[in-house]
Amino acid sequence: MRTGTARADAPTRGAAHQPFAWTFTTPLYVGSSLNPINSSIIATALVPIANELHVSVGSTAVLVSSLYLASAVAQPTAGKLAEVFGARRIFLSGIVLVLLGGVVGGLGQNLAMLTVARVLVGIGTSAAFPCAMVLIRRRAEDAGLDAPPGGVLGGIAIAGMATAAVGPPIGGLLVGAAGWRWAFLINIPVTAIAMAMAVRWLPKDPVLVDGDREHSGFRRIADRIDLPGILGFAASMSALVIFLMGLPKVQWAALAAFVLIAVPTVAWELRKTAPFFDFRGLAANGALARTYLRQALTLLGVYSVMYGLTQWMEAAYGLSTVAAGLLLLPMGAVSALLSRPLASRNLVRGPLIASAVTMLLGSVGIMLLTSSSPAIAIVLVTLVFGVTSAATTVGNQTALYLAAPPDQIGTASGLFRTFGYLGTITSAVIGSLVFRDGASDRGLHTLGIVLVVAGLAALLLTVLDRRLMGRKTSQSRPSDTPTPNTSDTTENPHQGEPRMSSPALPTIAPERTALLAMDFQNGILSLASDPDALVERVRGAIADVRTAGGTIGYVRVAFTEDDWAAVPDTNKTFTTVAAAKMLHHEDATAQIDERIAPEDGDIVVRKIRHGSVSTTDLHEQLSDRGIDTLVLAGISTSGVVLSTLIDAADRDYRVYVLSDGIADRDPETHRVLVDKVFPSRAHVIDTAGLRELLRSA
Repeated sequence: MRTGTARADAPTRGAAHQPFAWTFTTPLYVGSSLNPINSSIIATALVPIANELHVSVGSTAVLVSSLYLASAVAQPTAGKLAEVFGARRIFLSGIVLVLLGGVVGGLGQNLAMLTVARVLVGIGTSAAFPCAMVLIRRRAEDAGLDAPPGGVLGGIAIAGMATAAVGPPIGGLLVGAAGWRWAFLINIPVTAIAMAMAVRWLPKDPVLVDGDREHSGFRRIADRIDLPGILGFAASMSALVIFLMGLPKVQWAALAAFVLIAVPTVAWELRKTAPFFDFRGLAANGALARTYLRQALTLLGVYSVMYGLTQWMEAAYGLSTVAAGLLLLPMGAVSALLSRPLASRNLVRGPLIASAVTMLLGSVGIMLLTSSSPAIAIVLVTLVFGVTSAATTVGNQTALYLAAPPDQIGTASGLFRTFGYLGTITSAVIGSLVFRDGASDRGLHTLGIVLVVAGLAALLLTVLDRRLMGRKTSQSRPSDTPTPNTSDTTENPHQGEPRMSSPALPTIAPERTALLAMDFQNGILSLASDPDALVERVRGAIADVRTAGGTIGYVRVAFTEDDWAAVPDTNKTFTTVAAAKMLHHEDATAQIDERIAPEDGDIVVRKIRHGSVSTTDLHEQLSDRGIDTLVLAGISTSGVVLSTLIDAADRDYRVYVLSDGIADRDPETHRVLVDKVFPSRAHVIDTAGLRELLRSA
């Protein structure tokens, strides 16, 4: 059966009138807080666990590393699954896994059971953030919002980062009052509440669409989600994390495994048309790549304070675990207080600069601390890093929302968290290196120097980023939301904050525009690597053009017996079609996919060659309606799209090509045409870019 999801054509009443009511956001906030809290809550339970299970304290570190490893792998995987199967379904599945992890951990009798519990919790909690971003993006689009929903993103920022600072104090209170098992059992009531809210308040996912049997089953689903890519990413990331967490001792086996797995995985992903980890897309989207790097660098600083400074406070400064945890509370409070107001303004550059600068100031403060420093000095340093935490989470999260392709926001959000985990893991490695001879003032000062270097790198990534620092061009639209395929900057007219946007495109007049859906036929769709996703994107584009008052044209290739007989021997392609009696005009294979079926008033033509114009009266029908702008979607890129584009350009149409509305059986041919050939004759945009052009018309 088909596993594609069909989006509703109109927003729900709730989405249109109050898209981000508390009933929608509350389960997302609760779910997004589970991962950071579980990441840090275990810290105060490690010693009691070691004592009761009669194992060394060092061996309990696996309870920390197992969750980090599971989360680093599961975050982007959950995002991909949310894009394919629906964010609500994956969100609820994650909650069930957290509940199961809480039960297993609460009843665990040995370290192995507790490790399994932490893996379950890590995988389950990893679903919340990418699913939340998918749901938020979908709700914003359905409500017709141009600007990022800053207030909601601020709430997610608080849930996803600020709550991590309260993990150790909560853990200390729970462990002290009820025992270490409550570091696991606390997940049971929390997930029960989250489950009830999600089931009751989160909008249902679009229905799964049934389709051709030949494309059903495990193999087709695996292809849609790029299962080999996911497995390769999981294996290589696991090897990398094991290598990093083993430092300063070099684990050559883990490093070798990483290289041996990563190389073929990258090669595989580069060949895929719709890869799990889009290396080409990330290389082309510098804004997104820099966002990932900034997140890793600044979280390295924040978590170095949460763990390294805490270790120093306990071992060198002489504080108890509870007291050290309480000194971190102001950091979490400042982060929580600043996150929402910063996010509500939809700023990017300002918070990112503030994040890097405060990280530098806090790092210098760490270099000045000694065992005889007053407690207020430690609090001041943590307060500065509280500003870093809020500013980096808000700035990078908004940059992520703006830079990520809308249909890949789930995977991009998961990778955003993965890079954050790499920064977190690196902070633990650095802490073990600087404190290898025990926590001391000298080790703390070395840590401060390392963080100064990381802060400088984050600052340079920000101030040298032309996408963040550029000024508005005279042709840029004063929209709060950037268009995809960005390469320039524009300025928020209300706040003076530079925004990422695309090069200025000619405006679209909907009444003079036609979207051509070409060769979306039952017998041709299989040429696309992910036909369901392709059809759904095109269906959305068709709905957008209809809503704006534009024209929809359908082109299909189909033959009568006379057409077959008239194909000359000189035609290399269609002599084969005629000889095989393919695509008879009455056969099911020649019919347009019913999900994008024509409606009354649409243009429908039948062709018998590659192009849409040469053997039809399409040009005459378009001229009669005053159409001078064409938007092309079709299969295949090297066939009907290429032929129609060249013909239309020669006839002086303004042409747009939907980069995510076309497909070809050969990925390399598709890439070359889209990247090298089409831009000289047409404007290459994606379906989200088309939607924004129509809204601005």
